[in-house]
Amino acid sequence: MTNVAEAPYPTYRLIPSQFPPIGLFDTVATPADLSAVMELVGWTNDRLVASRISRLPQQEWVYGRPNASIVMAAFLHVSPAGMRFNSPDLGAWYAASEIETAVAEVGHHLRREAVARNVPELTRVYRSYSARLNGVYLDIRGQQTERADVYAPDRYEASQQLGEAIRRAGEAGIIYDSLRRRGGTNIVAHRPTNILDVTQADHFEIRVPAVGPRIDVRKLTAA
Repeated sequence: MTNVAEAPYPTYRLIPSQFPPIGLFDTVATPADLSAVMELVGWTNDRLVASRISRLPQQEWVYGRPNASIVMAAFLHVSPAGMRFNSPDLGAWYAASEIETAVAEVGHHLRREAVARNVPELTRVYRSYSARLNGVYLDIRGQQTERADVYAPDRYEASQQLGEAIRRAGEAGIIYDSLRRRGGTNIVAHRPTNILDVTQADHFEIRVPAVGPRIDVRKLTAA
């Protein structure tokens, strides 16, 4: 890697509250226990989840600590098309250095969903998590011109290739400029064991129209 940096602290991630936290990984003590529990609750019946955890080296599994399941779910439950810096084969942990940037990112994807569903607006409740991201990250901030293909707003081919190359090399991940909030910083972490001190914080109701840049945000509760 050329330009590298440590991740900002803290970082923030928003997850739809419609997916409640399930503490499958939080209390088990060994990988063998984890495999047994996954089989018991039927996770290994999901072909995609089973194949993804087999791609994740066992030494990268996170278990036996608070919110371990939140971390592992980011790697095991993946969009069918993947995301900016990961393919559909295995997920990654995406976060922002500012809660406002995290809101802008999920608001963008919520708006795309409203357009796809042909509805005038969408509202969804999210819960926020803060975390400390360990490791040294490829820093591509300020490189939108020279890395135009990686920063393409709606195409992920080049960025997924970069992200998966970082993963194969055993590196921590990538720090990059947000395309949804000017001046915002995003981080993708490719190693679950680098995601530390995960703490649930506030809940937010986010509403976006299908047309226009507005994002309405209402804080619901404090953790």
